Amino acid sequence: MKPRTAEIICEYGPFPGVDGVHGVSYDGRQVWFASGDRLNALNPATGQTLRSIQVPAHAGTAFDGQHLFQIAEDSIQKLDPDTGRVLATIPAPDGGNSGLAWAEGTLWVGQYQNRKIHRVDPETGKILNTIESNRFVTGVTWVDHELWHGTWEDEESELRRVDAQTGEVLERLAMPSGTGVSGLESDGDTRFFCGGGSSGKLRVVRRPGSRRE
Repeated sequence: MKPRTAEIICEYGPFPGVDGVHGVSYDGRQVWFASGDRLNALNPATGQTLRSIQVPAHAGTAFDGQHLFQIAEDSIQKLDPDTGRVLATIPAPDGGNSGLAWAEGTLWVGQYQNRKIHRVDPETGKILNTIESNRFVTGVTWVDHELWHGTWEDEESELRRVDAQTGEVLERLAMPSGTGVSGLESDGDTRFFCGGGSSGKLRVVRRPGSRRE
């Protein structure tokens, strides 16, 4: 299967004091992106960073409609987005966690070098099932019952739609050479928000089949 070329709509950043953009999530109004020692809320209409929460934030970020979830080393922290307070902590799967997404009551955890995506119980951290990839896995997101994840390997990145049961690749979008994807999140409609790793940028890619005339 040959990849289609990803259509980058716009870019945000680099941002002052941000060395890298890692996990990415969206709460319906703001894009949240992890930048090492804090989570940042960005207004996607203006590109302005509105505020930050001081938490360990080196990998995936997710939003369940009420709370933020953030990978912090070997654990996943559940956060109140209004106060930044840590409400709960569960163990993260062993082995280089990268992406994080929320879907239908569970967390989906991407693993970079292990090339896996785990579905995880958000209360206990128990792994419920696992699918495998043939590429390093970065960000993970769900939209319209579709599972998408980012890849980043040998200076090449793709967005991939995969079968959530088998891991079979159903669709591929190739990013421009040298343009990496770290975090990944859908806005639930026409856009993917893509963390740009050490570039310090956040890129917006048009979701296939969602073009509005």
